[in-house]
Amino acid sequence: MANFYTDNKDLQFTLENLDLAEAVAIKEDNYTKAEKFESAPVDYADALDNFIRVAKVAGEIAGDKIDPRSRIVDEEGPHFENNKVTYHPLTKANLKDLAQADLSGITLPHEYGGLNFPCSVYIMMTEMVSRADGSLQNLFGLQDIAETICDFGNEEQRQQYLPKFASGEYDGSMDLTEPDFGSDLQSVRLRAWQDENGQWYLNGMKRFITNGCAQVHLVLARSEEGTSDGRGLSMFICEACPQLVVRRIENKLGIHGVATCELQYNDVPAQLCGKRRFGLIKYVMSLMNGARVAISAQAVGIAEAAYREAQKYAAEREQFKKSIDKFPAIYDMLSSMKVKLAASRALLYETTRAVDLRNAYNHIAETKENVTPEERAKQKYYNKVAAVLTPMCKALATESANQIAYDAIQIHGGTGYMKDFNVERYYRDARITNIYEGTTQLQVVAAIGGVIQRDNDERIKEFFALPFEGETAKLAAIVKEMYEKQLAAVKFISDKKNAEYHDLMARALVENETYIFVGLLLLRDSLKSAERLPIASRYILDGRFEFEKRYLRIMSDDTLLIENHRSIIDY
Repeated sequence: MANFYTDNKDLQFTLENLDLAEAVAIKEDNYTKAEKFESAPVDYADALDNFIRVAKVAGEIAGDKIDPRSRIVDEEGPHFENNKVTYHPLTKANLKDLAQADLSGITLPHEYGGLNFPCSVYIMMTEMVSRADGSLQNLFGLQDIAETICDFGNEEQRQQYLPKFASGEYDGSMDLTEPDFGSDLQSVRLRAWQDENGQWYLNGMKRFITNGCAQVHLVLARSEEGTSDGRGLSMFICEACPQLVVRRIENKLGIHGVATCELQYNDVPAQLCGKRRFGLIKYVMSLMNGARVAISAQAVGIAEAAYREAQKYAAEREQFKKSIDKFPAIYDMLSSMKVKLAASRALLYETTRAVDLRNAYNHIAETKENVTPEERAKQKYYNKVAAVLTPMCKALATESANQIAYDAIQIHGGTGYMKDFNVERYYRDARITNIYEGTTQLQVVAAIGGVIQRDNDERIKEFFALPFEGETAKLAAIVKEMYEKQLAAVKFISDKKNAEYHDLMARALVENETYIFVGLLLLRDSLKSAERLPIASRYILDGRFEFEKRYLRIMSDDTLLIENHRSIIDY
């Protein structure tokens, strides 16, 4: 019997030590919801007990049911014929198992049949599902569609869609990308028009749509005639119908279990979701930020699976009369993989905590009559923190997952290149994570403003104030030195009125910010559990050299660097 929660000490430690009390109290209306809904907790201890109980259920489904089915799903995938997608019977069985365990509407309010769980706990489910089958996350993780309708739709739309999402009857897709524009969403052309009765219709094409065969679609479309930028875009809800045609499904490198579709809209009836002209600037940005956190969890889950497979193989594979995990070259790789994994998970759940607090205070600001100055300040603060941590998290988790999967194949040697072993699937599945929902390069663009404006400084100072002593104090001093250099680098970049150099150095600044912040997260955790100190130590000591390399590059002569880059490309 495998359970992907109870067999993972790091995940258990994270859930038991993640401070969600403030966010949960707000989400549960100071626990008054318990008076009306049987599923609602009476206090935080009760809520945490529910979280752990559901995590164990999700871990059991992932380990006992989804994981054993994953190889066949990868090999055979969905079937496409006559413009119709049919998912593999084992994929259907996976979704049924998750729905029957009430895991299809984890974050939806009690009023609509959901569990009203915070994002952090939902993301843990996503991580475990991804460890079992990376492609299934692309179906399970589309609960964000329902959450977007909950946040921005009207009450009639909530009543129409949310209970069926919570029961697992409905699935969803977010239809954003078009054939010619990729990440340039402000150039979307798919047209929304109204008839004389005010009914909306959609016309155009979408491409690379995950689960484009879904029952319910959130669609970004151009509703304002004569516009060509993001201000002319609105968000719409439509359902599967004869006018919405799946033209093809893509033949992909990985995540074979989910259909990635090209869609044609032929006057598809639709409903406006929220206000006109807010489609990109508010609703899609919210949807994509949620999706970026979910993809970070997908990456961590795949990395966990790859690491465990490599560790198991190294312990069993003998060369020169001993198992290869006894060789320094191999245990050094395994140690590095484990540290990258722990670092990614630490940042992931610090990010989800900030997201939960952001959501809580946004809810207060939108629903409470007399919002206090303290509540306004917290809303502003957590919006800024979540905005910078989300792209930092996706960049770290997805790049690390690719490296971990790469190293897992290397440890397997030639056998890892064969389809007889799971690591080649993990390698293929990991590769998409730092591409979709915004490439790593776009995550840098999203994060650099918060790094320059020092949106993380308050949290960083909280960490430096922790009671470090002995080895943790020495490591904290190293991080403090890195932090002071980062402040100098930010000032150096800001003082130079050279936009091209600013952009060229953005990734180095964001990565160095990540070394500092994650180093402090790992040190914080080592105060709660001494066995986590070696992880913090290796991360900080290795990261110090990577940090210095980037710091020296930032502080070099800008003109020479730019000219060198151009010369190399032109050579």
